[in-house]
Amino acid sequence: MMLAAGIFALAAGTYAFRWAGPALRERVHVPARAMRLLEIGAVVLLTALVAVTTLPLGRGDLGFAVPAGVLVGGALAWKQQPILVVILAAAATTALLRLIGVT
Repeated sequence: MMLAAGIFALAAGTYAFRWAGPALRERVHVPARAMRLLEIGAVVLLTALVAVTTLPLGRGDLGFAVPAGVLVGGALAWKQQPILVVILAAAATTALLRLIGVT
């Protein structure tokens, strides 16, 4: 019963957030400075996420395969390649390096 209540609450909250965007678009005006800070915050958050998932500190030997895959994906993203190409190239780089014995 508790699980069903949690699922219902999460669904209702998600629906409310999705409804609030279009409903409040004309009523709420965010200052340009706040928008700029939100954009910078999103970039910082994504960079931190990449750093944490790429460099699994405290889990033993890091190896070279995972950072190499991220480097390839980052280079392709920098060149504005499609996201599917970026993901597949990063995964393929990591897999191939592990296949030939580079950890």
